[in-house]
Amino acid sequence: MKSNSSTEWHGRALLTDLYQLTMSNAYWKSGRAEREAVFHLYFRTAPFQSGFTVAAGLAMAIEFLRAFRFTDDDIKFLKTLRGNDGKPLFTKAFLDYLRALQFSADVDAIPEGTVVFPNEPLLRVKGPILQCQIFETALLNSINFQTLIATKAARVCLATRGEPVMEFGLRRAQGVDGALAASRAAYIGGCVATSNVLAGKKFGIPVRGTHAHSWVMSFDDERKAFLAYAEAMPNNCVFLVDTYDTLEGVQHAVEAGRWLRERGHEMVGIRLDSGDLTYLSIEARKLLDAAGFPKAVIVATNDLDENIIASLKEQGATINVWGVGTKLVTAYDQPALGGVYKLSAVRGDDGRWAHKIKVSEQAAKTSTPGIQQVRRFCKGKEFVGDAIFDEETGAPKAPILVDPLDSTRRKKMDAQMSFEDLLVPVFRRGKSVYQSPPLSAIRQRTQDQLARFHSGVKRFVHPHQYPVGLELGLHQLRTKLLMQARGDV
Repeated sequence: MKSNSSTEWHGRALLTDLYQLTMSNAYWKSGRAEREAVFHLYFRTAPFQSGFTVAAGLAMAIEFLRAFRFTDDDIKFLKTLRGNDGKPLFTKAFLDYLRALQFSADVDAIPEGTVVFPNEPLLRVKGPILQCQIFETALLNSINFQTLIATKAARVCLATRGEPVMEFGLRRAQGVDGALAASRAAYIGGCVATSNVLAGKKFGIPVRGTHAHSWVMSFDDERKAFLAYAEAMPNNCVFLVDTYDTLEGVQHAVEAGRWLRERGHEMVGIRLDSGDLTYLSIEARKLLDAAGFPKAVIVATNDLDENIIASLKEQGATINVWGVGTKLVTAYDQPALGGVYKLSAVRGDDGRWAHKIKVSEQAAKTSTPGIQQVRRFCKGKEFVGDAIFDEETGAPKAPILVDPLDSTRRKKMDAQMSFEDLLVPVFRRGKSVYQSPPLSAIRQRTQDQLARFHSGVKRFVHPHQYPVGLELGLHQLRTKLLMQARGDV
């Protein structure tokens, strides 16, 4: 069975920021390491000024947690760390504690491929506070990046209006792990294939590719190059036609196509990688059709993204297949999602939950307290609103949604509407209770989810703001804690 994640996580407990370990040491020394706490992972702003976001990266997070442990080599390295007085940063007793540490927390998460929105918890971790704290960095690393790329891919695929998109970004990706994670996330977002052969092996993603300009340049002329490629790869012929003169290259591709057809094969198509893609695709289509190749596809590459593709479609480009690389795998116009991981409750000495809130002069950075769940309401087949509520108090049948950034913006859900709670159990007391679906099923979930949102949510310019809010009771709790923290009550 192929793994859904991009990295082997065995012995990766040190994939963390140092301050997670220093805080863990402080929790341990103060006798608070086992105190139960709740953290939520969420993002504050949708990437790319998008009206939606696609959750991804959970499978990697699960694999990290399953394999979590401090190895002898990890402890040996931590022994070498020094404080500003030159003495060991960590005591032997604390390092022995880490060596024996076993994952025992509860984790709930929104499944990959789900469309999500700002302030909704994608992941909830409940358990000993030291463990919850020490997991923060790796969980953010996994979910932030893949969610970003899956969202970019979904936008690109929407721009093509159903025409296939292939991810061609390996050579421009941010390192090996970044390339593998990007290929996986792009497939979740809707791409049909990748050029990344290792990603194909690891995740079962279809792999596709043509040839480069160097192949053509290695011959005395383009005609010979195409014929030689046709002879070598008769069942994979997409000819790159813009090495010298694009429309002349199309004529040479037609010659190679006829040669293939005489031998029982069929040319797949041509690829355009430069120039005026609208004009060239229209003219190339005329040439291919006139020569008897109406089924030959026209593949376009050349630093494409959703905005360029949307423009080309509006101009009438006759492109059938889109190869998107750099601007997809690097999330070119927004390099990070900006997800955060915040403490929201701590179990008190009396056994009751003490709700916690982070206060900021920036309203968007004020956190939400409680043990949160997201309830999505449906009217017919369409999703119409999400309520973030506290599981301890529950949610009424007809909740009032309050915008976290503007309490005057409210929406009441109809009690007759159907709903689903998005966070599902993943781990209980450190034991896995969730099986990640096959990657193809996650990809299909993205498509199914997007189909159930109003088209305005999916448009690129000034998208409709889908209703997401705090359930009124949670909003009131948040307001009360905020006023207490500021000394207003």
